[in-house]
Amino acid sequence: MTGLVKFFHRHEQCGGGSLSKVELKQGLKEFHLELADKDFESVWLLLDQDGDGEIDYYQFIQVVIGEMNEYRKAFVRKEAGEGRIVSGSCPHSKLCTPAGRVMQRPGSVQQKVPSAFSTAVRDEPATKRHNQSYRVLATGELSLKALEADIHHAIATEKVDGSCCYVTKYKDSPCLWARLDRKPTKQAEKRFRRFQSSKTSTEFTWNLDDDFRTVAESWIPAHGVLQVNGRLQPDENGHIPGWVPVEKGSKPYCWHLSTVNYDAGLALVLRPCLEKNLLEITAVPLVELLEQTLELVGTHINGNPYGLGNKRQPIHFLISHGSLQIEKPLMLNLTDLITWFEGSPEGKVEGIVWHCTNDVLFKLHRHHLGLQWPVQDPYLTARPLSINVDLTRYECDPETKSSFLVFTRLNGKQFDHFKDILWEKDAAN
Repeated sequence: MTGLVKFFHRHEQCGGGSLSKVELKQGLKEFHLELADKDFESVWLLLDQDGDGEIDYYQFIQVVIGEMNEYRKAFVRKEAGEGRIVSGSCPHSKLCTPAGRVMQRPGSVQQKVPSAFSTAVRDEPATKRHNQSYRVLATGELSLKALEADIHHAIATEKVDGSCCYVTKYKDSPCLWARLDRKPTKQAEKRFRRFQSSKTSTEFTWNLDDDFRTVAESWIPAHGVLQVNGRLQPDENGHIPGWVPVEKGSKPYCWHLSTVNYDAGLALVLRPCLEKNLLEITAVPLVELLEQTLELVGTHINGNPYGLGNKRQPIHFLISHGSLQIEKPLMLNLTDLITWFEGSPEGKVEGIVWHCTNDVLFKLHRHHLGLQWPVQDPYLTARPLSINVDLTRYECDPETKSSFLVFTRLNGKQFDHFKDILWEKDAAN
């Protein structure tokens, strides 16, 4: 199906704009996905949602690799029932559960991910925040919600230390969005903190008109934010999770912007290759990332825990949530998890995120076990890396701070270890 996406993208770039039945059949034939006439008609009915006899690029993407709407559910059901059509954008979009089931796409990180284990507060200095006089530690019991979501059959993935992003449309085109939560004003924040420390059993009352800072008109709430009588409600931390588009020329989000090229419609993404343990950085069409959440990592993000680039040669890229699957099954008890974090190369990660069915997520951070982060030689940068970023097929001019410039110069190279790249020297050669 990746080939058909490329066929459609190529057709659009040549001015086609949309596909007719005949052109879609041609694309299927070109990539050896021919269907019987009856099957083709069924698929066409799903794709041609408005019945005008043509499908545009975004109709196609919405059904094949978009969010799990009714059209895509029907498409995936057809795939499962007949075994002829492969749904999903590429092999990287699929994960296998411990029971061998295939999950078409890992869950989206729209809001704060809860802990897999019940937690307890201890009156001792935190390992994560140096100015915090207490820390939150995991108990030995899995949370009730995690058990209800069948976490024992979930997919364990690496928790990446970066800044959360989201790809969805803005002004009718795929766009990268940065996390921006609506937060209380200083006065409202003080009232809320006093309420929390009082440990009263009553509920805190927010003044939704006055207690929250203003945001840009382009701001949108995250999926799943509670609404009461049409009013967005803050979460237990007093925040209203949301997103703001990363637009061209944006100075506050210049490092986000360095990972996308809107002229070519591309994003710089790190993902696993089919070859075991190998990672690749490649240019992925933004349209293939629609409705996914990703993590932005790099030189100027969260203190650069992975040691990527440097001040003279900063680098940044995106990692889709759930894409870095933990290969070896993990036992869900604290003793074994601590042993894994401390004793295995694969355990040199910030934490674990479990992807359960129905897009339910749970996490475990090293700090929940009293372990330090960052660590020396994190697993992400200890793995071999292939760089495949070729912009010669596109008419685009990357901006000065764009990470595309660095990775284009490194195109075709492979390194034994991510951490071995001498960014200024290797990118200059």
